[in-house]
Amino acid sequence: MRNLKLSASLVVLALASCSGGGSSGGGGGGPVIVAPTPTPTPTPVPAPTPTPTPTPAASFTPAAAAIATAGPTLRLGKCVNMADQLEAPNEGDWGRGILDSDLPAIKAKGFTAIRLPVRWSTHALAGAPYTIDPVFMARVKHVVDLATANGLAVVLNMHHYEEMFPDPTGHSVRFTEMWRQIAVAFKDAPTSVYFELINEPHDKFTAANLLAVQGPALIAVRASNPTRPVVIDGADYASLDSMLVSPMPADPNVVPTFHYYDPANFGFDSAPWMTPAIRTDFGTAQDVADLNAVLVKLRNYITATGRVPFAGEFGAHESKPNAARVTYYGMVSSAFASAGIQSCAWGYTNTFHLWRDATGWEPGVADAIVTTTTLPPG
Repeated sequence: MRNLKLSASLVVLALASCSGGGSSGGGGGGPVIVAPTPTPTPTPVPAPTPTPTPTPAASFTPAAAAIATAGPTLRLGKCVNMADQLEAPNEGDWGRGILDSDLPAIKAKGFTAIRLPVRWSTHALAGAPYTIDPVFMARVKHVVDLATANGLAVVLNMHHYEEMFPDPTGHSVRFTEMWRQIAVAFKDAPTSVYFELINEPHDKFTAANLLAVQGPALIAVRASNPTRPVVIDGADYASLDSMLVSPMPADPNVVPTFHYYDPANFGFDSAPWMTPAIRTDFGTAQDVADLNAVLVKLRNYITATGRVPFAGEFGAHESKPNAARVTYYGMVSSAFASAGIQSCAWGYTNTFHLWRDATGWEPGVADAIVTTTTLPPG
């Protein structure tokens, strides 16, 4: 996920109107005649604008998983991102770290996969041989082992390599050598562990240099993991439209992915670049039409390329009303599943909460998430 790190504070402007009153009195010498106080005429109250009735998630019917004819289809099912944990500069910087108890709790809620964002770049030497801290490597391996022991597939990625985006060529060697080490460390992991080379390329890391920068890292991975599926994000923060035009390596085990937070003024909290204004509702006829347009693009992409992508991130910010979030997670995951596409919700805890330590699972949100009616063979 792009690192918005926006303030959660909202500035509230209180508009107060003040009215003053006078008093009158009579002098002595006679009765004081007090005029009756007129009954005030009620100010008409405008009829409230009706809140759009959300279209049920059942508007989209999940289908069997689409099967790729070029490259594999990942066996994910119902998937959640381990948000703001190992992707922080240091685990715990952006909320609490991963607990051993998280993985069985995620499994018990019906999830069958996690996406594990990891900030390897802050735990590796800046110069050759770019050694990854063995303590950090062991920590990541522990989490992956816990996940697989609980029957969860894992998408293990490289997240927030911030120095790379303004200078992808300058960091290509370090990027490659970090992936060489990661690949060796996980070469004996179950086949349900997948690699994702880099999260959300952007800035100067574009579709034009996507293959040139990632190609050497993919070759390094293949030296120890010749057939393990490797996920490739499109440019522009892994946007869907960029994925549609981003080149894919000529590798038989590469899988494309995209991220989806549309409409941005509902999916995210707030930002000065958002227009129109922030929304607190979801499920209008326009929302359904927009999702249908996305599904047309995805089906056309599968037909044209033979590749089956997955939505590596989708979500609605926790500041939105719970009922609207329930509608969003249900409708968006159902829409993707109706095209045979699996998706991975953002995020477990710390941000876009599906789970809160104090209260448990957010009411109805995780339960609303669905996936395809079958898993791909494998």
